[in-house]
Amino acid sequence: MAWDEWEQLKSQAAERHSAKMELNQLPADPGGGGGDSPQGDLRVSQKDLAAVGDAAYRLHQDLTHFSTYVRAASLTAAGGLKKQGFALGAALDHVAERWADQTRSLLDATAHISNHLDYTKGAHAGDEVYIANSISSISTLDDGFDHRSGQN
Repeated sequence: MAWDEWEQLKSQAAERHSAKMELNQLPADPGGGGGDSPQGDLRVSQKDLAAVGDAAYRLHQDLTHFSTYVRAASLTAAGGLKKQGFALGAALDHVAERWADQTRSLLDATAHISNHLDYTKGAHAGDEVYIANSISSISTLDDGFDHRSGQN
């Protein structure tokens, strides 16, 4: 291998290495955007997520309380109407059962939202700790000491 060829290979390797070290930059055209909206315009804070989770939890609690009351009242009314021979009693009974099915679905959905946001909050908090510890351990390695030569 000629000396010029060796120098060219070293230069190409250095260029590849420096390209990998670009941090905190977006590509010129990140793509994936929808129309004219700027990239990265969606923002959410922990406060926003907590508000959504709290609203879902309150909805779950209220729906549990009130749907139980509504179903019990409807079943009582349906039973009374059926006992008196009204066809409306069976229809109201059917509506009450459908109400219970739909309410269970909604309760499951609100519980899922609340639980998922709680889980997400915890997972991201754990990620933050991991990242902070990783950065901290990297910064302790950059102590100005040349580990290859053993000199400062």
